[in-house]
Amino acid sequence: MTTYHYVLASQKFLLEEEPFDEVIKERIRNYQETNKEIDFWLIKQPAFLEAPEFAAIKAKCPQPSAAVISTNEQFITWLKLRLEYVITGSFEAPSNHIPDALASLEKAA
Repeated sequence: MTTYHYVLASQKFLLEEEPFDEVIKERIRNYQETNKEIDFWLIKQPAFLEAPEFAAIKAKCPQPSAAVISTNEQFITWLKLRLEYVITGSFEAPSNHIPDALASLEKAA
């Protein structure tokens, strides 16, 4: 099992109201310059929120939601400090309720 850390917010807040593009581009550039493998993913409508243990968190987050999921806890802490009004936490996957940490409920267009 792998521990995943996340920053969760509404898609509107994360993708439209925050300078998210700039933050992520800056981070990707930093990873490239240091030859570090990308260890974070943006997931719209993350499926992990459907797990029973996330019912209260899902209820707190305006829908549709989006999450940045990472195996790097320090990156998520850094992102939380940059974005402020987000929910953070962690979970382990694969598990009975979360078979795929990076799964999305969003339908492909």
